[in-house]
This record gives sequence, C-alpha cells and structure tokens, in this order.
Amino acid sequence: MKKALYVLLALSIFSACDDSDDDNRSNGDVEKVENIAMNGLWRITYFFDTDKEETDNFNGYTFDFNNGNVLTATNGSNTYSGTWSVTDDGSGDDNNDDFDDIDFNIGFSNPDDFEELTEDWEIISLSNTKMELRHISGGNGGTDLLTLERI
Repeated sequence: MKKALYVLLALSIFSACDDSDDDNRSNGDVEKVENIAMNGLWRITYFFDTDKEETDNFNGYTFDFNNGNVLTATNGSNTYSGTWSVTDDGSGDDNNDDFDDIDFNIGFSNPDDFEELTEDWEIISLSNTKMELRHISGGNGGTDLLTLERI
C-alpha cells in the first residue's frame, strides 16, 4: 500500500513538471512571435487562397504589427486598420514543432482582399525576417498560405 502511494505521488510530481514546462514554452513562444512581428515593417511576398495565388492584391502595402494588437496596412495613399494577436491554441499535440500550438491571428473588416487575410494562421516557419503561415479551412478543407517578409 505504501509503495502504491509513493508511485502515485511520483507520477503526479512528474506530470506537474511536464505541464509547467509546456506552459513556460508556450508563453515564451507567444512572446517570441509577438516581438518578432512588432520589430519592423512587413510585406506580403506570397498569398495563396485555396485554389489560386493572390499575392498581387497586396503589392505596395506594408504591414505594421503595433502594440495593443493594432495592425496597419498602408501603400502611401490607402490605409487599412485591423487587428492581430498571437495565441496558444491549447491543442497540446506536442509534435515537437517549434510553434506547433501557436496561432498568428489576423483580422481585417475591409476591403475584400484584406478580409481574406482574416484567419487564425498556423506558423510553419519563423525567423527575424520571414514568417510562413498556413490556414486549413474547416468548411471546405482548402489550404491558404501566407508569407510575410520584413522590409
């Protein structure tokens, strides 16, 4: 009986440590992505919407990820405001990908071309100069791809 209690106690300690480590990793990853996004201006170098490339819709626009989750897109004559955030989706699937559980969220209410960016994007790869994102639609199963590069 005593031995069973020790085993249960040991298991609960190990699992508590694992959860804490995952939480710290996730929180650190969210902060890392936010810091990279807010460090400079970005441009869209590739946008594929389900069945066709639509990168040209964003030519000449720079994107600024600001404090307070304010996202601004401007081309010098037109400016559009949106929102952005980085969240832990909590899936906990632990595929050992660096940003497996982290979503990069973008929201625009206009114009139509920018509304297509409104998604909870999965981070495929991330560096200080490039973000590659993917969204798989729950409705039709289509895949959207978005690449942003620092200017």
